[in-house]
Amino acid sequence: MHASRKTAALVGAALAPVVALALPAGTASAHGYISDPPSRQAQCAAGSVSCGDITYEPQSVEGPKGLTSCSGGNSRFSELDDDSRGWTVTPVPKNATFSWKLTARHATSTWEYYAGGQRIAQFDDGGAQPGAVVNHQVDFGGLTGQQKVLAVWNVADTDNAFYACIDVRVGG
Repeated sequence: MHASRKTAALVGAALAPVVALALPAGTASAHGYISDPPSRQAQCAAGSVSCGDITYEPQSVEGPKGLTSCSGGNSRFSELDDDSRGWTVTPVPKNATFSWKLTARHATSTWEYYAGGQRIAQFDDGGAQPGAVVNHQVDFGGLTGQQKVLAVWNVADTDNAFYACIDVRVGG
C-alpha cells in the first residue's frame, strides 16, 4: 500500500505541470473603457465596426502611461489606431459627459482627456478606487466639429494606463 501511494504521488507530481499548462490561462482582471459616447472599442464589441481581438476584450486596452495611441501601444488592438475604419461619430454638446464602464476597479491617480492635440480635461482621484461606472463632464472649450478624443485612465499603483478613443462632433 505504501508503494502505491508513493507511485500515485510521483505520477501526480509529474502530471501537475502538464495539467497546469493545459488549463486555459486566467484573464487579467481587465479593466475599463468608455461606453458612452461609444468609444472605438465599444463599437467593436457591439459589432458596429468589424474588428479583431478587441471585439471580445473592449476593457483591455492597457499600456504604459504617457502614450497617445488609441490601442495603448498594444499591437493586438492596432485597428483602434486606424482612423479610416468607419467609426461612428457621435454628436455631443460643448460640455459632454463621458462614461467609463469599469470591469476591474483600480486605484486611480488621474483621468485625462485629449482632443485637437491638447489636454482638454483632467480629473484627479488622488488614489481613490472608483465605482463600476465613472462619469466626467468634459468642456471642449473652443474646439468644434469632428474631434478624436483620447481618454486615459491612469492607474495609481502601476506604470500602466487604460486608453479609449471616441469620435465625436462637438456642437452637434
